Amino acid sequence: MKNILVPIGSNTNAIHTLQYAIDFVEGTTAKIYVINVYGVAKAASSMKNIDTVLEKDSTKELKEILNSVDKKDVEIISKSIKGNITDSIERAAKQLHVDLIISSAKSNSTNEKVFLGKISGSLIKHTDLPVLIVPKEYKYKPILKILMAIKSGIISSPDVLSPLKMILNKFNANLDLLRVITPKSNEEDSGIDSELDTFASNFTTTKNGTIFQGVLEHLHDTNPDLLCVIRRKRGFFKRLWEKDRVYKKDFQSNVPLLILKGISK
Repeated sequence: MKNILVPIGSNTNAIHTLQYAIDFVEGTTAKIYVINVYGVAKAASSMKNIDTVLEKDSTKELKEILNSVDKKDVEIISKSIKGNITDSIERAAKQLHVDLIISSAKSNSTNEKVFLGKISGSLIKHTDLPVLIVPKEYKYKPILKILMAIKSGIISSPDVLSPLKMILNKFNANLDLLRVITPKSNEEDSGIDSELDTFASNFTTTKNGTIFQGVLEHLHDTNPDLLCVIRRKRGFFKRLWEKDRVYKKDFQSNVPLLILKGISK
């Protein structure tokens, strides 16, 4: 994994998220690209220089955030970008050949009932890149145990597992693989991808109404440092991401959440 994108907003979460990303890649050759997106001004001609003002404010804010973190010799490239937040992030990710997006769960949302704010939720919904969601004010610690919840063990492409493989290798972590059998599961879902099977230190099967219920049942017993799921074309998590915001009553995680992008069913 070579290029990490960290989109930040105008809140204290930005410092925590960026510091997590730095600590996460420390000791590797990965670069971190930090972008701060500012809106397109819709102002009268008397305020035609408002875009310049917004750019200066955004650049100043970005500089303050960068000065507030411990860079630890990690290469960080930063830029302020004008435009729609989600579109700008997606465009930057493609141009920079980004392997992973690291984003704050709350973004700019002040609603305490929200787990994923509009920006993070939109990234999961609209981009084809894996996203690592960091809970609000979460402090970094090495990832020694990962809980991965699946309904189907069929993996559409080896690339889907690349971020997970990198994390397992970097931290020498253990993977607890949890297959959740739901009322909509079928016989085909019981197959397990051979590479995924080799990654797993433990394999557990459970029957629940949804994958999330299966996660809740095993989360405290496993006590992972990272929760991993795959966003597919159908299934509970896909339905969860249909709206840009995700509320805590529907899903939440107190540890970082890695969302891999599967293109299969």
